[in-house]
Amino acid sequence: MVFRKKAMMSCPVSYQSIPLSTPVEDLTFIVFDTETTGFNVGANDRLIEIGAVCIQGLKVLEEDTFQTYVNPKRQISQEITQLTSITQEKVETAPKALQAIEKFFQYVKIREAVSLVGHYVSFDHLVFTNELKRAKFTLKEMHTLDTLDLIGYIAPSYDMRDLERYARAFGTRMYDRHSAIGDALTTAFLFTELLHLFRMRGGNTWGELIQAVSKSSSST
Repeated sequence: MVFRKKAMMSCPVSYQSIPLSTPVEDLTFIVFDTETTGFNVGANDRLIEIGAVCIQGLKVLEEDTFQTYVNPKRQISQEITQLTSITQEKVETAPKALQAIEKFFQYVKIREAVSLVGHYVSFDHLVFTNELKRAKFTLKEMHTLDTLDLIGYIAPSYDMRDLERYARAFGTRMYDRHSAIGDALTTAFLFTELLHLFRMRGGNTWGELIQAVSKSSSST
């Protein structure tokens, strides 16, 4: 796929073509996470890893993952290397951000996912938006669901933010922290547990799921 400068790049999720009456167990989700050179991604910090895993039939497909390091075209600090285990050597021959995001979107497109899912997903959305902006692209139609919003619907008294604490609270699996693929897998198992709890509360369809997370998001 070839993109022109000053063009739009659309994330190929199929939320608009999925009937709202579709049962959630019939939906495909891609759970993803990013790692960066720091937390100031609205300014100078850059993408250094993307990790993702597919969910189908309310099951995490651990054999169906996506992972790539990303060359940030700058030095990675010792603090970030200690936090993420991502070294300069790991990113030197990795694709640049535009190519890495394109590869990720191809992974999403093949699986016909209805939405991208993340924990505090607005951060990852901003990472993609700013990386594409640097390459003179505009990100369009990246539909996302945030585990924080679903938690807010199911357990509104929870006031935590940390992924590991939520995984412990809901008794779900944990993988390597501050690794994009590890955090994506941890988020995926948390998300599937939340979907089961959502169904236990009477939620069944794609439309009801959208409504539930929208209500939670608007109330925070």
